[in-house]
Amino acid sequence: MSLRPLSLIGRSALLGTLALGLSACSLMNSIGLGSSEPEAPAPNQILRQNSEGVAGMNAAARPAGTVAVNAYLWRAALDTVDFMPITQADPFGGVILTDWYSPPATPSERFKINLYILDAALRADGVRATVFRQELRNGIWADAPVTAETNTQLEESVLTRARQLRQASVASPAG
Repeated sequence: MSLRPLSLIGRSALLGTLALGLSACSLMNSIGLGSSEPEAPAPNQILRQNSEGVAGMNAAARPAGTVAVNAYLWRAALDTVDFMPITQADPFGGVILTDWYSPPATPSERFKINLYILDAALRADGVRATVFRQELRNGIWADAPVTAETNTQLEESVLTRARQLRQASVASPAG
């Protein structure tokens, strides 16, 4: 099985973000590469396929009372947290919430991410991220600090991926 190179960039950027001040961990191990059996599509992949284009639909096609979000930011946010289980994804309101994820290399810590797409334009302030971290202490998950820089780096990873998606769509001829 091969991965898209841009997804690896997004995963690597998020890994670097989450690993600040922590022991290093390997994302490639966390996504289970090397399986010889064909796999059913991951729920996150199904979500991406079902919601593709929804965030970019025109105002007349959106349900009443919804907010338009940037399609590139939406797709980039999904790509960035692709390896984590997604518990909620609202393409109309621009909300992506993940469930807890423990990197295989550090099973005594786990992370959770909330991503918000705030604008219909591809702007630097169009995405907001919040990372939560917990450590396992005496059999109980306890909140652990996450620097503001971690949230900022995650936002920058989403923005970088969104710019890549936009550049790829501009570079490819319209058919």
